[in-house]
Amino acid sequence: MRFLPANLDTLLVELQDLDETLALFDALQAEPIAGVEEIVPAARTLLIQYRPSAIDRQALIDDLARRDLSRRSARDSRRVEIPVHYNGEDLDEVAGLLGISREEVVRRHTSADYEVAFCGFAPGFGYLAGGADFQVPRRQTPRTRIPAGAVALAGNFSGIYPKASPGGWQIIGVTPLQMWDLGRDEPALLRPGYKVRFQDAGPLPAGGLPTHEQPTAGETPTGAYLEILSPGLQTVLQDLGRAGHTDQGVSMSGALDRGALRAANRAVGNDSACACLEVVLGGLSFVCHGRTLIAVSGAQTPVTVTTASGLQWQPGNYQPIELDDGDRVSFGAPQAGLRSYLAIRGGFQVAPVLGSLSYDSLAQVGPPPLKAGDRLGFDTISAGCSVSTSEGPAFPLPTAKDVITLDVVMGPRSDWFTPAAIERLSSQLWRVTPQSNRVGIRLEGEVPLERCNPAELPSEGTSLGAIQVPASGQPVLFLADHPLTGGYPVIAAVASHHLDLAGQIPINAQIRFNPIAAFVELEPDASLPTADAKNQP
Repeated sequence: MRFLPANLDTLLVELQDLDETLALFDALQAEPIAGVEEIVPAARTLLIQYRPSAIDRQALIDDLARRDLSRRSARDSRRVEIPVHYNGEDLDEVAGLLGISREEVVRRHTSADYEVAFCGFAPGFGYLAGGADFQVPRRQTPRTRIPAGAVALAGNFSGIYPKASPGGWQIIGVTPLQMWDLGRDEPALLRPGYKVRFQDAGPLPAGGLPTHEQPTAGETPTGAYLEILSPGLQTVLQDLGRAGHTDQGVSMSGALDRGALRAANRAVGNDSACACLEVVLGGLSFVCHGRTLIAVSGAQTPVTVTTASGLQWQPGNYQPIELDDGDRVSFGAPQAGLRSYLAIRGGFQVAPVLGSLSYDSLAQVGPPPLKAGDRLGFDTISAGCSVSTSEGPAFPLPTAKDVITLDVVMGPRSDWFTPAAIERLSSQLWRVTPQSNRVGIRLEGEVPLERCNPAELPSEGTSLGAIQVPASGQPVLFLADHPLTGGYPVIAAVASHHLDLAGQIPINAQIRFNPIAAFVELEPDASLPTADAKNQP
């Protein structure tokens, strides 16, 4: 095993191959380690996120190093049959790469069982190992759109795209089955450990495949509600995220400034984990139908309340604001920061999706963004916890004119970059581009970051705050809606204590990265026996 830092609370464990990776994953499922929060398996790595208050990093590494990788425990053996119309636009190219006929590609692809090794990239996307054991490179130029249901190959994996999305896998066919459906008890058709058998379904029907529509109807409030006049640039519900669904390819998501969300909730007497409205660059406007308390935190945002009789007042941020029936609330453009959080006493009346009200913009999981005309119900309570009148921002809010310093943890793939690139990461300023969103902050520097390792990185887990460097050399700082797995090396990660600040950095601001330590591969205690030593004859 190699142990590589991925953040102050995250570790990347690299193993020899997929079999060892799954053996360690199975061992951790059978005998969990107290304090480990999430495990994201990939081709030959496990990304492990843990609570430092429950277990320190060295103790975690020592425990992992002692695990037996010589055998795997029994996994869920459910078998799923996937009908495929083998009409993919890359089928002939794949046949040429393998040196066989297209008929032989189909015969071998349908002649043996695959196993779902892990999930990632998108909800319901399973990486299928074994089977025909093809070795097929990704396309040199990814497609901007691959249709839902596309059956594709890359490396030694097969996969099925659960929804239309960009991608670089080689398409060999399409299936009519729906890989991801929130209407099912288990939304993901494929889960780690499941067996998969492909079946040749013959030519594509003349009418094409059926379309699958996800239900989008909102809930009609039965009591008090906010009537949305304008959602601004984007307004979404966010809480602290949905944990425990990485096996379905679903990431945590959640508020980008968690401290601000907690503060807004405390200001109205809610549990600090309640869902709030996350508002980007102001512009939100609504009428309150009922009486309630709200609070606005996060970005320094002017708030105007206009009563039904036409009187106006401008309450401050981070304080409880009493609303009467008919009051209109409008958000101005932030004077500093990017995202505001609106809490309402009692919470919003919206059904959770997979246990959370957070909207994941990449996976499109959770209550959708608000639009004009929406009616957002809320609970009216008179009793409960006292409001807080002593809340405030946890850090100075940045503006587009500022240079913001973010502490970073080097790794896990710092050694894939040249010494000049490592130096340039911290010495050069990086501008926040307009292409940034909840998935990540796209950065632009005068000189790109060069790699010293030109190899293709097998897909591996990515953490919140990871600074991934694609082929362009211009980094992307992953935020809450980032994909679970990625195929570009991560040079460093924004330290956990600066993630809220990263979520408030506006477009055109500049970032300076501050490494808090040099990249060092981590080692288990040399005095302890490792799994390799225990397995020697």
